[in-house]
Amino acid sequence: MKPAGAAARKDSVKAHPTYERIVLKLSGESLQGPQGYGIHGETIAAIAGELREVVELGVQVAIMVGGGNIFRGARQKSMEIDRATGDYMGMLATVINGLALQDALEKKGVVTRLLSAIEMRQVAEPFIRRRAARHLEKGRVVIFAAGTGNPYFSTDTAAALRAMEIKAQVILKATRVDGIYDADPEKVRGAKFFPRISYRDVLTKGLQVMDSTAISLCMDNHMPIVVFNMNVHGNIKRVVMGEQVGSTVTPD
Repeated sequence: MKPAGAAARKDSVKAHPTYERIVLKLSGESLQGPQGYGIHGETIAAIAGELREVVELGVQVAIMVGGGNIFRGARQKSMEIDRATGDYMGMLATVINGLALQDALEKKGVVTRLLSAIEMRQVAEPFIRRRAARHLEKGRVVIFAAGTGNPYFSTDTAAALRAMEIKAQVILKATRVDGIYDADPEKVRGAKFFPRISYRDVLTKGLQVMDSTAISLCMDNHMPIVVFNMNVHGNIKRVVMGEQVGSTVTPD
């Protein structure tokens, strides 16, 4: 029989997170809950609670938040809004979501900083790479808003870019389904699930994981992507702890 101390040491090794610094890509739609638009209070509070559990493990957490629950510039063709103008409007929507997420996290006792790619000092700090890294080192959750600050670039691409800049170990892509499929599993019965897939296959098969610019950036810099179901409680923690959850995109 092993001594109790040895068993405790073994359990402590098992409990050590696989990833120490992550970027979570959180779509605006994930904040809208069952109401189908805007920000749902219970949903954002639940997300904040799960993130607190991850922070308590000692993991450094950065979040790239989208704005599709409020405004998505690329979809506003019917309004005849110029694409660049629409994209800037979408960036402002991400700042609204970022403020809401910051408030929800701080109500859970999590120290948070909101960094915006578009300068608006009254509500957010400007994004500075070294400052973002320092916040993470101090145990603060960093929320990235306003994408890259440039039109024609999605928040997927912004998440990949920020992950490289802060030297994250993985990008976690939160979705409504269990991972990557060859078709939308909510619409196509029997869609094929990929527990593991290469960047190149994602691009050649045209899979809707992240946009091609983001995938190419991750491929060039060997940044793994884990796509998982955000609606299953505890999934973020499971991914961080190294459990096989969702789908992983890796080099060939």
